[in-house]
Amino acid sequence: MPRFFIENVSGDFITISGQDASHIVKSLRMKPGDSLTVCGGQGVDFICEIAEITDNSVLLKVIDKVDTDSEPSVRITLYQGYPKGDKLELIIEKSIELGVNRIVPVLMQRSVSRPDTKSAVKKHERHQKLALSAAKQCGRGIIPEVGQMISFRQMTAELAGHQAVIFFYECGGEPLSAVIEKITSRQITDIAIVIGPEGGFDPVEADALKESGAMTATLGKRILRTETAPLAAISAIMFATGNMD
Repeated sequence: MPRFFIENVSGDFITISGQDASHIVKSLRMKPGDSLTVCGGQGVDFICEIAEITDNSVLLKVIDKVDTDSEPSVRITLYQGYPKGDKLELIIEKSIELGVNRIVPVLMQRSVSRPDTKSAVKKHERHQKLALSAAKQCGRGIIPEVGQMISFRQMTAELAGHQAVIFFYECGGEPLSAVIEKITSRQITDIAIVIGPEGGFDPVEADALKESGAMTATLGKRILRTETAPLAAISAIMFATGNMD
């Protein structure tokens, strides 16, 4: 069933306008009586029926309201070392499909791509639109946030606000299974994961993460690319916490 996100959903009728209305009519060729799902971004789905179509809007009648069953039981925030090219777009799209809650690009010492402020703002707008599109496609109950690019120092300050932090280090660490066992035994539901850019972590950065209390983990004996590592990590955590059943 087609899915659309609208803020502040309330009442028995919902009006969709703009690009979404055009998509419903012109691309999906939907008509009065057809059904679709509207999500207010708070984990609740509104099952609707098209009541009326005008030149600029689509009027929906709410038929039912149900809790979204696609949101995982753990909240994962991905702190991603800023990669080059369009790799971040792939990471955003696929990590949202896997269930990540928030993605924060981090400019690290070995980041090859180093966009200026103006370029970073422009890319952020595109990235958030991509997040919306990915959330629609995979049936999420929320629109995961893509944060503005931050520095490594800003990231380490933010990490203190999470229940657990897993630092995936290319130079080795504990097996991920052992780290996840510690997290599940403590019934932790808010997890931050930190992934380096193409060149990996500078030793100073690695030491800072260890000193901050982050658990150092490995994703195996093979070195994964920066766009592969977060997807492997998220998948493993989701599987181990029962969110891929």
